[in-house]
Amino acid sequence: MEANLTIEGVKYMFLGMTTVFLFLAVLIYILKLQTKLFNKLFPLKELPVMPAKRSSGKTSSEPDEEEIIAVITAAITEYRKG
Repeated sequence: MEANLTIEGVKYMFLGMTTVFLFLAVLIYILKLQTKLFNKLFPLKELPVMPAKRSSGKTSSEPDEEEIIAVITAAITEYRKG
């Protein structure tokens, strides 16, 4: 009788594991499909890349104030566009 209960337990264990595995596989497929769909409908805008400014003999790695102001201004302008 106990062997019968063990076999039933193993059956339910495999049924549960198979159900979870199939659910996760379907979930992964749906997420991949959703990603492709969103990338097609709402593509990301490519931002222009600013060339790096040559250092004028500075030894420190800190950016100068003009560069910081330019970066902040560009960020605010981009934020207000969108």
